[in-house]
Amino acid sequence: MLLSAVLAWLTAQIVKTILYAAVNHTLDWQRLFGDGGMPSGHSATVTALAVSAALVYGLGSAAFAVSAILAIVVMHDAMGVRLEAGKHARAINELMELLGSSVAPEEKLQEFLGHTPMQVVLGALLGAAVAFVMP
Repeated sequence: MLLSAVLAWLTAQIVKTILYAAVNHTLDWQRLFGDGGMPSGHSATVTALAVSAALVYGLGSAAFAVSAILAIVVMHDAMGVRLEAGKHARAINELMELLGSSVAPEEKLQEFLGHTPMQVVLGALLGAAVAFVMP
């Protein structure tokens, strides 16, 4: 189960980095370990864990119940609080720039925090696929 979850996270992060590079024409290695973006690494991880638990222990098991609830909470948070925090960070950074504040790049607020519903769904589908492919 752990290997499935870690592999799903790693796959999502690699895909996210490649997609970011393709869209922005620049390779940003921070995307490999960063939050936010397409697909959701968080969703891929917790979905792979829940699907693996279902496959190994069954849908009626405690392992599946706990991992399924964890997946729901993580994905809900990614689309809710974290997505809104990222929007606020972007607005604050733009406001600081507009006001002419000299903020060092490392002091700017992190904008890639949450996920859109599509990013979460695609991350979940990726996680499920990884879990089904794992032996």
